[in-house]
Amino acid sequence: MERGAPATAPRDAGNWADATLEPVSAPAWGEPLPEDVLRLELSGEQVRLGTETFTPARAPDAARLAERVRGRDVLVAVEDADTFLAQVSDALTVLRARAAEVWLQHPDAPVAYPLVLRDEQGFRTWLDEVAPGKLRIIQRADGFELSTSVGKLPGPDRNGPSVPVRGGRQDIATLRRELARLKTRFTTSDDLCLVPSFGTEVVQVARALGGTYVAPEEGLFDTLCLVYPTPRSASDAGAP
Repeated sequence: MERGAPATAPRDAGNWADATLEPVSAPAWGEPLPEDVLRLELSGEQVRLGTETFTPARAPDAARLAERVRGRDVLVAVEDADTFLAQVSDALTVLRARAAEVWLQHPDAPVAYPLVLRDEQGFRTWLDEVAPGKLRIIQRADGFELSTSVGKLPGPDRNGPSVPVRGGRQDIATLRRELARLKTRFTTSDDLCLVPSFGTEVVQVARALGGTYVAPEEGLFDTLCLVYPTPRSASDAGAP
């Protein structure tokens, strides 16, 4: 840590040149796909539910979607690998306000992750809570930055991310290992927030969530939070 105990520093992270190497293969672990849920498919700014299509950035569509998901558990899947987090913020606002529980499906395996959705203000409120740890993953284009209430976990380059990309791909195996190490220090921290840059593809967000599991159905944290950008039309998107 920059301001914490050295015991949590990565002892085998390698040097900066290692960032050009291919990452170690990591299984896609998570929870089994939930049953009796509504399945929403995201593609750009559009949402498909069965035969219906919505554009939640439009207030009438947001209202219709809110009625469909009200009180229901929802499984979110992504059809398009080029769908970015910023494009789905209106849909996530509706789900946060109306759905009972929201799951995000992994793009490469039949597993999913139950999420607490937080917009930017909700994330700031969470950070202000008096509790140890406040573990979060800042998902950047160049890798993962692991931060806690006592500082950032340094990586091979102190000015770079804690877990850099390797061979142009996310290093989920190293992310998983370093999160497990942090958990041994912050043993009472039962929640973690994933904070992707708003230009991150949603499929990459789902893959990153797999790094919070150390075995099938064995997550390091009781609660996973996903932070998404507050949409410009936030006041309309959640309207009933």
